[in-house]
Amino acid sequence: KPSPSLTPVTPRNLSPRRSTRRTSLHFSPDTPHKLINRTEIPNEDSARTPRHVNNIADRSVPTSREPINKAEELGAYSPRNANLVKAPTSAKRSGKSRRKRVYYKKVVYDGGEFEVGDDVYVKRREGANSDDEEPEREECRVCFKTGRAVMIECDDCLGGFHLKCLKPPLKEVPEGDWICGFCEARKSGKDVELPVPPEGKKRVRTMREKLLSSDLWAARIESIWKEVDGSFWCQVRWYMIPEETAAGRQPHNLRRELYRTNDFADIEMESILRQCSIMNPKEYAKANNEGDDVFLCEYEYNIHWHSFKCLADIDNGEEDGEEADSDEDWKLCKDSDSGTDEDIEYEEENLKNLLNKLAPPHVLAANSRKGQFFGLQKIGTKKIPEHVRCHKQTELERAKATLLLASLPKSLPCRNKEMDEITTFIKGAICDDQCLGRCLYIHGVPGTGKTMSVLAVMRNLRSEVDAGSVRPYCFVDINGLKLASPENIYRVIYEALSGHRVSWKKALQSLNERFSDGKKIGKEDDRPCILLIDELDLLVTRNQSVLYNILDWPTKAHSKLIVIGIANTMDLPEKLLPRISSRMGIQRLCFGPYNHQQLQEIISSRLKGIDAFEKQAIEFASRKVAAISGDARRALEICRRAAEIKDYHIKNLISTNNSVSSGKSLVGMVEVEAAIQEMFQAPHIQVMKTSSKLSKIFLTALVHELYKTGMGETTFEKLAMTVSCLCTSNGEAFPGYDTLLKVGCKLGECRIILCESGAKHRLQKLQLNFPSDDVSFALKDSKDVPWLAKYL
Repeated sequence: KPSPSLTPVTPRNLSPRRSTRRTSLHFSPDTPHKLINRTEIPNEDSARTPRHVNNIADRSVPTSREPINKAEELGAYSPRNANLVKAPTSAKRSGKSRRKRVYYKKVVYDGGEFEVGDDVYVKRREGANSDDEEPEREECRVCFKTGRAVMIECDDCLGGFHLKCLKPPLKEVPEGDWICGFCEARKSGKDVELPVPPEGKKRVRTMREKLLSSDLWAARIESIWKEVDGSFWCQVRWYMIPEETAAGRQPHNLRRELYRTNDFADIEMESILRQCSIMNPKEYAKANNEGDDVFLCEYEYNIHWHSFKCLADIDNGEEDGEEADSDEDWKLCKDSDSGTDEDIEYEEENLKNLLNKLAPPHVLAANSRKGQFFGLQKIGTKKIPEHVRCHKQTELERAKATLLLASLPKSLPCRNKEMDEITTFIKGAICDDQCLGRCLYIHGVPGTGKTMSVLAVMRNLRSEVDAGSVRPYCFVDINGLKLASPENIYRVIYEALSGHRVSWKKALQSLNERFSDGKKIGKEDDRPCILLIDELDLLVTRNQSVLYNILDWPTKAHSKLIVIGIANTMDLPEKLLPRISSRMGIQRLCFGPYNHQQLQEIISSRLKGIDAFEKQAIEFASRKVAAISGDARRALEICRRAAEIKDYHIKNLISTNNSVSSGKSLVGMVEVEAAIQEMFQAPHIQVMKTSSKLSKIFLTALVHELYKTGMGETTFEKLAMTVSCLCTSNGEAFPGYDTLLKVGCKLGECRIILCESGAKHRLQKLQLNFPSDDVSFALKDSKDVPWLAKYL
């Protein structure tokens, strides 16, 4: 079983995103809307009543839920039903058998029609919010009216807005994704005041809103039966929202995305509200007009192993297994009595005989199905675990989720000045009539919010483009770490502009024609193009041709290209060839390291509304990180680890004493100190501290060389020259190339540095396996080599 401290990686959704535009409010005057009579019971031979489709234009909900004690059976399992697997009857059976469960395919319960395989909403017993009535039609978030006007849905908050209620109003639904002004202002860190309903009117949430806020559950009906006392029950398979997984919601998760789980439960039919539509990626991409109760499910989440698996792979495997078992099922049905219409009655003795016949001749491996049982073997043979979502998140668990580096913060504090400069630069470049190309170089130490600030500015500009105050543009975001080679950046840019994937040589030729000659290669070539390149220093090659081509395009008359480069090295332009540094321009923006006050503000903004940390603990962590590097990511990691330590101690105490403490359990100085000790006294740091004198000089020279060149790697020959210079400047004897090569091999065996595979030669590439901050922390207070501190 994996360690609970490890966070699983959620899979990225590669399916085409559904356009959630609510254009379903267009009514045809010729076609009257007829409500479904849920209390009407169709005959057995008649066609099935159409499923209740939840459309925004016609979303009918019963005004009250009258208590109905019985359901009307539709398509009940009977001996005439070919899908039944019935236990063979014994010829010597005497007396009348006891009545057991009666299973059905379809029932009408409380005015609603439910069938095996339906996806339904299930109300929570402990929450009263899910028992409120649902509005028949969703209201506009601005005017709080329904009407029949066209509404547009925000892809972020999923709220509905009339086109005429927006500021400025929209004449038609725009193409692609659309985000409302409230979400844009919230992401930019501004205080947002949502419209208040008129006096005497209360806004009622839809079932979709309740599901995504964990006030309702979604499930799939696996089987339906009637108990001896006449009550109706069903077995359901739960769905989860991304927030309820161990990893939490990730940036790539869609707002309407759900995960199917391997968690089953038996519930009463009274808990089921009505149907919803949970679709696969192909169906979801085509569902443009299916109403508000539409969700996407592409993966299954294992609640025990915290792992993900694509549903397409699972379904293919189960179909193969079902085909293999179908012949056995038909053989068992040969001896069943098919001439009667009486209810199906299961006896314990016959059920045991049936299970024995279905059992394979060999023993199944314990982990062959990861604890899942299929077919009739799962009836009465596996205890259904308690549903994991019955547990309410504690303050510490909420703090751990919001302190994840992968979680997107609601606002970006302490960088308002830098964001204003980036906004002014971009607006000045794209708002110009000629739209001359420009370049901006952003630099700063790692963890200072460079990339996040640029992306926040681009999100703000997107809302201004939708409002019409800024001219449309194309935005291409590239990270140098994701490129297999520097030349592949041509392929990525060309694919983003044209939608076609070609070789990098053909892409370079087409891009030269596009930016130099003004030849069109895509639909949006008339628009300015903003190119963001993160980790710009990784594009440096031997002849520096890649950087030259990219920085030369903005100088052309018809390019309309704006390049924003981000790197950690301050003097990268000075280290490049003159023809490249001259094209990079003089516009630069420096992101300095955070001080302890800024780090404290960043952590507090993430923990807003969560009472889990003492104020002194946050200040202590901020001061500790600010004294070393000023990296905000380190501060967040320390606080998250401190919350994990505190949560572990509390759960351990509860399991030991079997009692819950009534007072608040806040993370204090002790837990933060323990987290700092773990982070800065990790095994690799201890190896650096206890290494030999030559190993410390070797690591210091490697950090100095990487910082000086701005590259992520260097060669052994360059490193040896740096070691020679350091030793000569500080009165140390140079050990020689052979001894230095042995020191490097030993550090490579310890995985402190990464060495290029192959023969040990002077051009072998080397790079650090850990952040340079760890090397500085481990060696700056070295007693045997005190002069190392001035190079770290």
